[in-house]
Amino acid sequence: MTKASILAGEVLLVDKPLEWTSFQAVAKIRFTLQKELGLKKLKVGHAGTLDPLATGLLIICVGKKTKEIASFMGQEKEYIAEITFGGTTPSYDLESEIDATYPTEHISTAAITEILPQFQGEIQQLPPIFSAIKQGGVRMYEKARAGEEVIVEPRTVHIDEMEILSFTDNVLKLRVVCGKGTYIRSLAHDLGKALHSGAHLSALRRTKIGSFAADGAKNPIEWSAYFKSALRG
Repeated sequence: MTKASILAGEVLLVDKPLEWTSFQAVAKIRFTLQKELGLKKLKVGHAGTLDPLATGLLIICVGKKTKEIASFMGQEKEYIAEITFGGTTPSYDLESEIDATYPTEHISTAAITEILPQFQGEIQQLPPIFSAIKQGGVRMYEKARAGEEVIVEPRTVHIDEMEILSFTDNVLKLRVVCGKGTYIRSLAHDLGKALHSGAHLSALRRTKIGSFAADGAKNPIEWSAYFKSALRG
């Protein structure tokens, strides 16, 4: 990778670490590139935000490739989700504490298999109140954290595939292939309700975006080290 190729536009496959925000990953790469290239400004952006508690593939576009961000965001995505039954949280994941517990004795692989078709194809989904969707110019999670009332409208999303990878000790490992705007946190919450229990997303990894895969992607620190080596050589 050279200065010329970066300015012409590059697509970086980034493996976002746990507890990093997508913005932090972008900022790390932008800072390194601006410093190594001696630039005051450089366009860097990401296609499809990952929550801090999620890991996996984040496509970061540099230079003129930032014009293609929308096309990457519209591509199909694959996730490996870990869903824990027996408790719900306000954020639908581990960002907030469990607020209610539920029985789980009746939940089995067979019971999960039976209800999964309800959530495939084009469905209506309520996003979590702790989401980055804007209402009146303010992100919903900001309102929720401030204790303000958040009115959530259902959205049409598309889930193409779901495959049970394992179910042990009330923890479901599920592969999900879905379209733009799908909240896996909401899917976890809704699966709990459909099984007359409660559930939350306990781990999430994005493994694919379109034809791009997380395998072989570098984390932001590895990309930073790569640029320092490649651009000084």
